[in-house]
Amino acid sequence: MEMNNKVDISDRLGVMLLKKGVVNVATLEKAIKLRESGQKDGRTLAQILVKDFNINHDSVFQHVTQLYGFREVSLEKENIDDNRINFMKKMMDPLPEPMRALMKEEKILVYKYDEYRPYVLIILASDPTNKQISNIARAIGAKRYEVCYVKLSELESLLEKIHPEENVYLKEMDDMALEIEGVDKDDESLDEEAIEAEINKSLLVNLVEGMLVEAVRRGASDIHIIPKGNKTSEIHMRVDGSLRIWHVQEGVRPESLAAVVKDRSKNIDRFEREKSQDGFIQRKVNGYMIRYRVSVIPIVGKEFQQKLESIVIRILDDRKVITDLDKLGFQGSAKEFFIKAISKPQGMIIVTGPTGSGKSTTLIAALNYIMRPEINVLTVEDPVEYIIGGARQIKISPKNDFERALRSILRHDPDVVMVGEIRDKETAETGIKLANTGHLTFSTLHTNDAPSAVSRLYKMGVETFLIAYAINIIIAQRLVRRLCEYCKRPLQKLDPVFPQSLGFSEEEIKKTVFYEAVGCNKCHNGYKGRAAIHETLYFSREIRKLIFETGTDINEEAVKELMTKQGMANLRAAARERVKQGLTTLNEVAAVTTED
Repeated sequence: MEMNNKVDISDRLGVMLLKKGVVNVATLEKAIKLRESGQKDGRTLAQILVKDFNINHDSVFQHVTQLYGFREVSLEKENIDDNRINFMKKMMDPLPEPMRALMKEEKILVYKYDEYRPYVLIILASDPTNKQISNIARAIGAKRYEVCYVKLSELESLLEKIHPEENVYLKEMDDMALEIEGVDKDDESLDEEAIEAEINKSLLVNLVEGMLVEAVRRGASDIHIIPKGNKTSEIHMRVDGSLRIWHVQEGVRPESLAAVVKDRSKNIDRFEREKSQDGFIQRKVNGYMIRYRVSVIPIVGKEFQQKLESIVIRILDDRKVITDLDKLGFQGSAKEFFIKAISKPQGMIIVTGPTGSGKSTTLIAALNYIMRPEINVLTVEDPVEYIIGGARQIKISPKNDFERALRSILRHDPDVVMVGEIRDKETAETGIKLANTGHLTFSTLHTNDAPSAVSRLYKMGVETFLIAYAINIIIAQRLVRRLCEYCKRPLQKLDPVFPQSLGFSEEEIKKTVFYEAVGCNKCHNGYKGRAAIHETLYFSREIRKLIFETGTDINEEAVKELMTKQGMANLRAAARERVKQGLTTLNEVAAVTTED
């Protein structure tokens, strides 16, 4: 393999990872620059690759282990009985709480004394180079110790046995008897003093703070707080695209729970219950700043005097954002078309799909791909979800609303512009104007597939010749749930009619191993995580001509036929590839995609 001259041959780990195909040259260069620019924080190249570039943890640290001569321990082959677990717990018990929390966070365990060297304590770590290990060894009084590497998934399973994760706040609430006196009022106005007393008496503050932390720990994308009665509320968390109930709060009025959330949110008035409100919360969770976007909407209750509100909180964790284009999951020619489109000096890139389909993630990865110090990247979003390094993100406010900011952006000398969403004819025409005046423009649109995005723009009032020659590519995107690697199993009995209805040929059915979701303690009903599928409509010369020559209505079927002819896979075809790879199920394909 040829080494790029920016990759120092003396960086043995980097060279090893390149040769093994764990990273590519571009990613490695960026990681090395990060390490060199942040020498004060002392992070290693391996830690940067895993944390900042989402490279698989074990793929990196197995090579670190090999390079630096650490011993690898396979917990699956170890006899971990109750005595061993009790030993590990006892080793942690005398430590102060901050040190125990550090061990949990850094995935470090004091395991046992070596059988052949009883004076040597074995310490397990998923990152054997972690600088905190020596501090932990000193805290427990270990004079001689050996650090061994364990795969992250194995270590997490053992950590779960040592100290099962629990919501401390809910436990506190369970341990205390809630004796809330009911306040029955016929008056339509709410008794604010009674609500305040109920809040103070019921530990709702602990519940809300615990809810925010727990949502991050579970990898949830959203929290839903739903009133369910006079004295009942439900809290749900959306994990891997599905809502799952987390807690039922009984004995407390929904207005009280809503008041606590609103008190903690900026830009939201606790006493306003008649209109929709949007705000945000910031919290440090495990040393990392997490932002929460809060949406409050009034809803109807059974009793007229109740002022009920539905609350949805979106968790914005920058660590989950994919900045490496290679990690987006483009398949086949889709990636080639996408890179070709975003590498042009001007034109429009539109990503379509429903809410929560990863459109923002795709745009951020694309911006990171083209980001250079010599270009001016501006974004207009309402609201701003993620902080994009190197871009100037325009702040939206009552005095500088979305439309006003968009109109003024041309006077700010941009090279690249990201418009959060095409909302109407005005935003569509502004985006098209930017694309036609030498700017590379990114935006999103809510449509089912790529060809229907062309129809939507036309129906908004954008002329076909502008659509044809301003747009570089339209990407339609969905997320399918990934099968759990620990419990998925091949389908024993398969009715071929089902895969055939999804577009599989008889030959494909014979060659493909179809899996079903089972469910275990490492996943949610057989699924863990999600994978993207993409449909690309690249504006080739033939596509542009077809759209330009359209009469009074866009012929979507003709566009679809030409797409297929030119090698652009639709969403269902992309989903079928995920099934062939053993990543998802036929049921998931049927649920997420529509007929070709």
